[in-house]
Amino acid sequence: MTWITSLDQLEPMFGAPPEAAIVKVTRRLTPAYARWIEASRFCMLATVGPEGTDCTPRGDNGPVVQQMDPGTLLMPDWRGNNRVDSLRNIVRDGRVSLSFLVPGSNTVLRVNGSARLSTDPALCARFEQAGKHPHLVIVIAVGEVYAQCARALLRSGIWARDDSAGLPTVGEILTEITQGAFDGAEYDQVWPARAAQTMW
Repeated sequence: MTWITSLDQLEPMFGAPPEAAIVKVTRRLTPAYARWIEASRFCMLATVGPEGTDCTPRGDNGPVVQQMDPGTLLMPDWRGNNRVDSLRNIVRDGRVSLSFLVPGSNTVLRVNGSARLSTDPALCARFEQAGKHPHLVIVIAVGEVYAQCARALLRSGIWARDDSAGLPTVGEILTEITQGAFDGAEYDQVWPARAAQTMW
């Protein structure tokens, strides 16, 4: 196994980035970047903490984040599995990175910045769903915004494929991990109704 262990080894393997890769980076949301984010209902939120990194999916039935101003994004923390890995990380180390996707587009929009958690009632009220509000809102100070190269999505053909046939269910995974101690079949049976009742 040959390892790359220094920038002196790494950087000569690649040419200089093209002009577009440099000029695409902005420190605030431009109108075009803002329109793109408003169309996204799904993103991946990456955080870092003392135990390591975490990356979680975030989704909503409208824009996954709201723009407070060109330098600030708001993300509701809707109900999940109560592990709060991302939130725990943000409290201890505010660095975050978000990757926004829009079905049908091969562009991924990246936002890097820093985040804080707020329980401000006015912020939480902005995300009301059927009379319910998130417990808190992740307030993201934008550090940089840019569009990612589309090649990864083009190579994967992600929007033209369905490779889900035959995949194990979450219940089957849990049964395997616990060597049968966890009733995965029951978990899979009740999960759809439970999710529908606890979406918000």
